[in-house]
Amino acid sequence: MENTAEKFEEEILDACIRHAKEVLAEQLPLVKDKKYDFAPQFRDLTIQLYLVGVMQQFYDQYEATTTDAQEKAFHALYYMMTKDGVKSRRAKNQAAFIRQMSRLDDGDEALALALGYESKPGDRSLAEVFDHYVNESRVSKGLWRFYDQGKKILLLGGLLFAMAGIWFVTIYLPESDNITILAVGLLAALFFIVPVFLVGLLIHRYKTRKGSRTPTPPQ
Repeated sequence: MENTAEKFEEEILDACIRHAKEVLAEQLPLVKDKKYDFAPQFRDLTIQLYLVGVMQQFYDQYEATTTDAQEKAFHALYYMMTKDGVKSRRAKNQAAFIRQMSRLDDGDEALALALGYESKPGDRSLAEVFDHYVNESRVSKGLWRFYDQGKKILLLGGLLFAMAGIWFVTIYLPESDNITILAVGLLAALFFIVPVFLVGLLIHRYKTRKGSRTPTPPQ
């Protein structure tokens, strides 16, 4: 009897994942048509939250409460990631992160999860989620590119300044010991990294504030 129940649970789980993938396959073309410019991390997070809502809706027919259905949905998301080739530990951490992001500071559910739960065949609910964040510069791909390029600039620039500092000490102060040489190289790197980092931080804050002041167009 116990084996039969477990088999039934597995069948429901597999059916839930198939359903979620079918919904996603229906929604993604509508999203791609809009040509959004979101950071990859934000895009993936939004889609996964949406899928949790879709799976929760699926489990409503089998569970006594909405809370139980949502718990099963998070488990289904983890199981789906492992089936797609994600290592178990990483999938577990990602599922925990998705759970954390599923609630806003005021206790409300995340928009993506809520619209996924309310989704219906043939609608464009996933695109509606992304529409809500179109003017949010904090999740834009452009800002992510700026951040990614900034890391490379800091790394390469800091390395070059460190090498220049070490070269200077080696040539003009040959009696210096290794600790002094390394300290000068580190200080030289900091002379580049700190100002560039502060400038980048100011640009980031400016872009973020500018995006937050932009009014959201009427839907």
